[in-house]
Amino acid sequence: MRAPLSLWLYGVLTHWAQPLLRRKLQRRAKAEPLYGQFVEERFGHYTEAAHHDWIWVHAVSLGETRTAGILIKALRENFPGMKLLLTHGTATGREEGQKLLQEGDLQVWQPWDSPHVVARFFKAFKPRLGLIMETEVWPHWVHQAKLHNVPLVLVNARMSDKSMRQALRWPSLMCPAYAGLRAVLPQTQDDAHRLTQLGAHVPCVLGNLKFDAKPDASQMNVAQHWRSQLSRPVLMLASSREGEELRWLDAWQHHCQTHASPPVQWLIVPRHPQRVNEVEQLIQSRGFQVARRSSWGLDGPVHLTPSGSENSDVPCVWLGDSLGEMALYYSLADAALLGGSFEKLGGQNLIEAAACGCPVVMGPHTFNFTEAAQAAEDADAALRAADMQQAVEKAVALVLDDRQHSYHAEKAQWFAQQHGGATQRTVLAVREQLNQIKDSKAR
Repeated sequence: MRAPLSLWLYGVLTHWAQPLLRRKLQRRAKAEPLYGQFVEERFGHYTEAAHHDWIWVHAVSLGETRTAGILIKALRENFPGMKLLLTHGTATGREEGQKLLQEGDLQVWQPWDSPHVVARFFKAFKPRLGLIMETEVWPHWVHQAKLHNVPLVLVNARMSDKSMRQALRWPSLMCPAYAGLRAVLPQTQDDAHRLTQLGAHVPCVLGNLKFDAKPDASQMNVAQHWRSQLSRPVLMLASSREGEELRWLDAWQHHCQTHASPPVQWLIVPRHPQRVNEVEQLIQSRGFQVARRSSWGLDGPVHLTPSGSENSDVPCVWLGDSLGEMALYYSLADAALLGGSFEKLGGQNLIEAAACGCPVVMGPHTFNFTEAAQAAEDADAALRAADMQQAVEKAVALVLDDRQHSYHAEKAQWFAQQHGGATQRTVLAVREQLNQIKDSKAR
């Protein structure tokens, strides 16, 4: 199969960009050493390339990997003996993915989207089926998968208006990529409509796998025990992105200047762990103390004074500096501001907060999760704010009103429980794809 001109030109660019990628990885490895490990895997060179009947799952980063974990667990239950090939693009994704591996599985970096690199990937592993999580459609992955007879399915697929417009800037490149996927299984009807416009084959809408995630019960129990001993409600800025902590500081200090200082405790949990030190310094620069999660000990924050610190004269902000404890943080908080929604970043997943009974206050930018955000707002599981200042005002009012807080917390849990089932529907779709592969080989 000869590559179209646009794909050929794109391949030339990605081939010549490989030295730039190597330099970028070297820079990132200074803060996150995992970026400096197994680098040659990104260029199609593997130390473990045994030919197995792999089911390949690609989960680019932390959020996608956690969602992939829901699907992988169900796949193992339905396909005993499944051999998993798991790929990632980020260090946080790969670190989280290590928890999903069993004996006989393999984890490598995703191949750089250059024709010879991707060809080496498929020759090395010969996966039976590729399951790509949510958004990661790369032109040479699709083209080389066809050449090597590997069906690719985009699962838990989502497509925002912004992402669709970006893809349509290069229609001769991206539309064949979407059309070349064996199937696309979207979260919502809106996602299905946009993906169909890009040429994707969308046989059905299956819902969002994240609704089937069960929060860690032990974390929830610990957090609820700690919370019962606190004298003031806890407000959380959850999965905050760059720029949002500064917006929050400005909003909170303005609130304290114009109102009597309300009896609430703030907890900040940055989205990316490599930013924790930077966020700590920013908070301290405004005159606050910081109590990091790693310093709480087994008793949690209970031993700290009502001001949130060991020194009651200086107000303190709690800082979440751990990975894999969002259920603990959401269960400790009485309400959460949704990170990523106060800058033009599209918002973060609010489903885990809802499952923990934590009402959410969203900013104006939730385009990555438009339908879920709107459904949560319609269900009174989430509130909408025009900006950070309004979000702080709404969150404070909510947690200081016991009746309103109880109402929205109950609605949050109800919302999370009403949208399950996507995992089993996705497993059935995967089974259908595997049966089609088996039938085609039999012919």
